[in-house]
Amino acid sequence: MSNSKKSSMVSGFYKLPVDKRVDFVKDFAGLTSEEEKLFSSFLDIETADRMIENVLGTFELPLGVAVNFKINGKDYLIPMATEESSVVAAASNAAKIARIQGGFKTECSKPLMIGQLQLLKLDDVAGAAQKILKHKKELLELANAQDKILVKFGGGAKDLEVRILYSPLGKMVVTHLIVDVRDAMGANAVNTMCEALAPMIEELTGGKIRLKILSNLADKRIVKAKAVFDKEKMGGEDVVNAFLESYTLAVIDPYRAATHNKGIMNGIDSVIIATGNDFRAIEAGAHAYAARNGQYTSLSKYFKDKKGNLVGELELPLAVGIVGGAGNIHPKARLCKKILGIKTAKELAEVAASLGLAQNFAAVFALSTVGIQKGHMSLHAKNIAVMAGAKGDQIDKVAEQLVKEGNIKLDRAKEIVGQL
Repeated sequence: MSNSKKSSMVSGFYKLPVDKRVDFVKDFAGLTSEEEKLFSSFLDIETADRMIENVLGTFELPLGVAVNFKINGKDYLIPMATEESSVVAAASNAAKIARIQGGFKTECSKPLMIGQLQLLKLDDVAGAAQKILKHKKELLELANAQDKILVKFGGGAKDLEVRILYSPLGKMVVTHLIVDVRDAMGANAVNTMCEALAPMIEELTGGKIRLKILSNLADKRIVKAKAVFDKEKMGGEDVVNAFLESYTLAVIDPYRAATHNKGIMNGIDSVIIATGNDFRAIEAGAHAYAARNGQYTSLSKYFKDKKGNLVGELELPLAVGIVGGAGNIHPKARLCKKILGIKTAKELAEVAASLGLAQNFAAVFALSTVGIQKGHMSLHAKNIAVMAGAKGDQIDKVAEQLVKEGNIKLDRAKEIVGQL
């Protein structure tokens, strides 16, 4: 049975031993025994050496799974690669609350990426811009000749836009090549096309092309996620109001918005990393998009519906791929894509946006009620217990005592370990 027929809803998942969690995921995603073994394996050094330069070894991150997610009527388990305590549990809890009112709904635009060609040393800037637009058809044909396979699958260069920008160097013309990259992230395809167009644009205009490269502000590749968070499950009207009061500061203040949006990216980055995608590109695009109107602000929006439930919406560019790149090389990235059961880059983007909204809701919910430290500190206490020398069952005992005392310090942890 495919995971589209199975429920991601599970209570007390964190209480299960690791092997039982693996069994649950294996059954949900239909993993083979060989795929199951990947959870406890490491990236082999030969593969790592092909991925980057000067390889010395590999660096592991914890890989968890967020449960309870229903997105566009389909159940998902979402792999999350992250080192930060409490985010996986927080996302799972947020998904549980959203599920009461139907889960997450998403919209996604076409996978259009932008390549930029910077044109300098022009005597007639306006004339150069007109010549580029006049020869749009020929330029698009030249671009598409660089990637016939992409064109075959319905993608390829679709449009040209020309901008005249003012700078300390004088006026320059920046041409935007708009490319449908289908199920790829698109950097390689777009960069190749831009490089092919440079000589022709120089010949047309008499100018000099300097930069010719993809933009990570992928504002033609937008994903929207929406969820209704049940008022009663949240704790009533006062809690919803407290949430909205907390959220409002992120709308008006960049200092708060930076941390608010970081909470969104806690979720998004973790699934981006788990699937072998470029989280730096996603981060750059998200934060640039948050400042698109002249002031850095919240990527998410919250308001009440007619019943007093909290409605959350998230909108941002997400340039993700399921073909090419590290996602096809790294064994665990391939495993994580199978767990997700995704078939297109669009679906991956919709999952990532939903996870980002869930993570953001969970963070603001905690901040506006019990405070963020409660979840963080209980997990931090376990780390301190290990640092103090606790082993096995001692770890939980030491951590519980530290939290109970409200004194999560290494010296106190060592004292408790000594007593045990």
